[in-house]
Amino acid sequence: MIATLSGILKAKDGRSCIVEVHGVGFKAFVSSATAGDLPDLEKPVTLATALRFNERDGTIDLYGFLSERERALFQLLLEVQGVGPRGALNILSAATVDELERAIAAGDEKLLVRVSGIGRKKAQKILIELKERYEGLALAEGESMKDIADVLDALKSLGYSEREVRDAVRNLPKGLTTMEEKIRASLRNLGQGS
Repeated sequence: MIATLSGILKAKDGRSCIVEVHGVGFKAFVSSATAGDLPDLEKPVTLATALRFNERDGTIDLYGFLSERERALFQLLLEVQGVGPRGALNILSAATVDELERAIAAGDEKLLVRVSGIGRKKAQKILIELKERYEGLALAEGESMKDIADVLDALKSLGYSEREVRDAVRNLPKGLTTMEEKIRASLRNLGQGS
């Protein structure tokens, strides 16, 4: 699998770009957010990528992202039955990753139904299937789901169950800014204070 692509940006439009790596041009489909943040042509660029096989026509498509968070949300969206790579890119083009994560955490379908090809039923399905990942994790202003996901992953790596870590993180006091503070406070919530 191609995980990253680093080279010279040779072409770009609102839906894709071509990155030349040692004389080979790779076309990557991108969200409008990524397309808008790409550097000027002939400048170096690095994309996080996802490679997908299209069973319908037998092609292999490459999808590019300027941030790991955007790629991670893309992969999560693909886990929802009925959401393909193009639909996931359309969703990522509708809002920032932070806005989408907040909408999922809040169960707010309004943002998703604005996306072309996503009706109310599909929006509800996406929220139901992804909300568990973000369930009950209220976000402070400026806090991202990536920060919360990192805390959850760190606690799970210590042997705590999914339910235990979610309960501990739900009860974090406001005002914690670093991941270390959040982990320490979560451990206190779990009865394992440091």
